[in-house]
Amino acid sequence: MRSRVFEQLVAARGLSREYLQPKYEECLDAGLLPDVKKAAERIRQAAKGGEKCLIYGDYDVDGVTASTALFDVLKLAGITEVEVMLPNRFTDGYGMSTKVVQKAVEGRVNLVLTVDCGSRNHEIVSELKKQGIDTVITDHHECSETLPEAVAVVNPKRKDVTVPGELRNLAGVGVVFKLAQELVKEGAIAAGQEKWLLDLVAIGTICDSMQLSLENRRLCHYGLLVLEKTRRPGLRELMMRAGVKELSGETIGFQIGPRLNAAGRMESAEIALKLLMAKKRTEAAGLAGELEQLNALRKKQQNEAMREIAERGLAEGGVIIEMGEWHEGVLGIIAGRLVEEYKRPAFALAKLDGEIKGSGRSFGDFNLAAALDACREYIVGGGGHAEACGVKLAEGGLEDFRRAMNAYYEGLNLEDQEKFLAVKEDLIVEEVGDLSLELMEELKTLEPFGMGNEVPIFLLPEMRVMEAARLGVDGKHLRLVVVDRGGKTMKLIGFSVPEEYFSLRPGDVVNAWVTLEENVFRGIRNVEGRIVKLSY
Repeated sequence: MRSRVFEQLVAARGLSREYLQPKYEECLDAGLLPDVKKAAERIRQAAKGGEKCLIYGDYDVDGVTASTALFDVLKLAGITEVEVMLPNRFTDGYGMSTKVVQKAVEGRVNLVLTVDCGSRNHEIVSELKKQGIDTVITDHHECSETLPEAVAVVNPKRKDVTVPGELRNLAGVGVVFKLAQELVKEGAIAAGQEKWLLDLVAIGTICDSMQLSLENRRLCHYGLLVLEKTRRPGLRELMMRAGVKELSGETIGFQIGPRLNAAGRMESAEIALKLLMAKKRTEAAGLAGELEQLNALRKKQQNEAMREIAERGLAEGGVIIEMGEWHEGVLGIIAGRLVEEYKRPAFALAKLDGEIKGSGRSFGDFNLAAALDACREYIVGGGGHAEACGVKLAEGGLEDFRRAMNAYYEGLNLEDQEKFLAVKEDLIVEEVGDLSLELMEELKTLEPFGMGNEVPIFLLPEMRVMEAARLGVDGKHLRLVVVDRGGKTMKLIGFSVPEEYFSLRPGDVVNAWVTLEENVFRGIRNVEGRIVKLSY
């Protein structure tokens, strides 16, 4: 029998039996994806003919996990000669570059297969075709009205076909997995072998912030189980270095993912790729150590940038546009942190190679793609989506860009935008005793948490503060003990909380929005709240 609070949570989120108890055998038919049968047939042809294949990927977590997964798929399908090529974030940018044509021709490649890219690279695919080289595209990004001249374009977001919404949410690595399922169905891969790819699928899907709708829920649920007993020495070493004690959506999103991403951000995604493909523990240990160092450097540089911005202060209102001597690979993270901290759209820019490059992040009604279009006469290049973009400016074009961007922003007359970032509770819980160890076990059945299946937030209304103390070497963390109207107490912890929270004193009454964590001290288990927001 389920606890009352868990039943209320299930009802509030409208979770079905299929969502609560996902079954692998209920995965949607891979044949519902466009061109997946054509792609599978071309792979079988390559295996039969002893052809040489080149995988072209991307430098983020989804791209690297998808590249590794497709390498395994091709090997399982009987292709012996397979290479993987990743672009360089700093010199190649996103998508296929002319380098892939050169490498394919020089390497006498017969078939190029993309992951997480390729749907808009018409010219590159045409050039490969002129050279007698076939292309199979696997991707999940938006397509243009026309498609490249590829043998197959396996993309759930194609405009010329209708694909079930569940499949439209697939990550790039998820599309590769569906191709693997199709190859199993056709007898090209032994049944059951594809399941060992699910560790990569879970990591890529969660780290690419894909909606955990039902199909992704199935893949990631079983992906966690595979990750617990992964055959990949690289993942085992990485998790050990990261101090992963219990696998969850949080450990994937905040411990595993950032380390894999650090390679492409700070140096080369090849390091992460080699780690995932490593066969020996000694090699994996060295690569995991490199990623640990790169991730530490990434954190150091982004924190220094945030301190620099805070010290010099921000202009009032409008879009935040800040420039500094920052590493190109952390600009997107800085922009995201600025949005999070100051609740305004933001750009983080740096002067690189004679021009200004940067990343933008937004939320709510301010669409970055539309904003860049409105300011196109002041930019050299750029593009993106509503909430994230990249931009290039001429070396002396910063002030013109700042004026144009803020004029566009002000012209929209947007109101109450912070509501889009407001913390929203799943349930109001008046008695802290209802937040039990039994509930904690029930919540684990909803793992992994991620986009569209967020960690539940509980509002504890009108709690009286019994104790309040600063924690940490720098005193930025907060520990509270609160008591409900029935006299039951609960410990709450907040990390890097706003300075005003430290004004709380015993006797004050607060509303606390918290997520739940299990704490074990000297063998005794109890439930604590992690502070998301306080009001008083």
